[in-house]
Amino acid sequence: MNRIKTILPIIVVAQFCCTSLWFASNAVMSDLVINFGLTESAIGHLTSAVQFGFILGTLVFAVLAIADRFSPSKVFLISALLGAVCNLGILWEDNTLTTMLSIRFLTGFFLAGIYPVGMKIAADYFDKGLGKSRGFLVGALVIGTAFPHLLKGLTNVFPWKLVIITTSSLAVLGGLMISLLVPDGPYRKQSQGINLSAFFGIFRNQNLRSAAFGYFGHMWELYAFWAFTPLMLKTYSDLHPETTFNIPILSFLIIGIGGLACIFSGYLSQSFGAKRIAFISLLLSCTCCLVFPFLFIVQSATLFIAFLLFWGMVVVADSPLLSTLVAQNAPAEIKGTALTIVNSIGFAITIISIQLISGLKTLTDTNYIYICLAIGPILGLLALSKKTE
Repeated sequence: MNRIKTILPIIVVAQFCCTSLWFASNAVMSDLVINFGLTESAIGHLTSAVQFGFILGTLVFAVLAIADRFSPSKVFLISALLGAVCNLGILWEDNTLTTMLSIRFLTGFFLAGIYPVGMKIAADYFDKGLGKSRGFLVGALVIGTAFPHLLKGLTNVFPWKLVIITTSSLAVLGGLMISLLVPDGPYRKQSQGINLSAFFGIFRNQNLRSAAFGYFGHMWELYAFWAFTPLMLKTYSDLHPETTFNIPILSFLIIGIGGLACIFSGYLSQSFGAKRIAFISLLLSCTCCLVFPFLFIVQSATLFIAFLLFWGMVVVADSPLLSTLVAQNAPAEIKGTALTIVNSIGFAITIISIQLISGLKTLTDTNYIYICLAIGPILGLLALSKKTE
């Protein structure tokens, strides 16, 4: 029993270490632009490349039922090691935009063996209290995603390449932690082979479908918000020259505070239900999408930052709860496959929203384009509001 109590902290730390690969290039984007002659639009392209890689990876993992057929801990380790190697490719001095897109694509591919597989490992250990455990896990993802921005904030002392080296080193550490300290869980049911009918039939379950569509709406907003947080801060400081922001540190705080919100929402779900807390969180983040463009004209930088911190909390607080609802309504023998499929579709949606904002930024200078982020939450709220079986 004491060993079980140590499992969740180990998985959480390992998830944090490995998911720091996700936004490693975003954190040093200004350095990449200078060193490799990129344009500012590269932020959208490189972010989308990671998402594309993650999508293809999740599809491959789902179709082949890798997380259900093989030891999830071993899958996690191999993915972490390969992801770390790909991330180091950013340091190659002869990089072009094309090679960096390829490198980030491969990094995203191997992240498919880290994030959803880590969720699967947790589900194999915690039959009850899944919402709380997922709150910690998604919180680790959020802080891991934000961590490169913190490292970037230290580049006045250390070179930007340290961000890449550190994130790759952390990924190796996380993979080894899972491999050495987290054996297959007691609730794991090994799949007997590839089950294409499961791949195409998971959405027949009405409860799972409601949770999945809520998750898709949430994902439309989430990664676009994270990707453009530094640009939002820069835009405000440009409009208000008297304001000076430490953009990397603020980006870390705005994104990272969502990790605490995930943990808090996990605890709340035990008392009020995962679906109810997820709905409230999605409603609040939808409201933020609609209100945010008007904040650019506010003279108070403190209010602007406070609003982004609040948005950073509610934009992701529903994520572990929606994943919990998917896991709870999926058959045990295809739980890993169901989580991977839902993740895959969700991340495909993030590419659309990121590219939409990027495209609109080239067409207009208006900040009202961020209202488009409300489309996903609105549709997600409609899905969650439907009565389930």
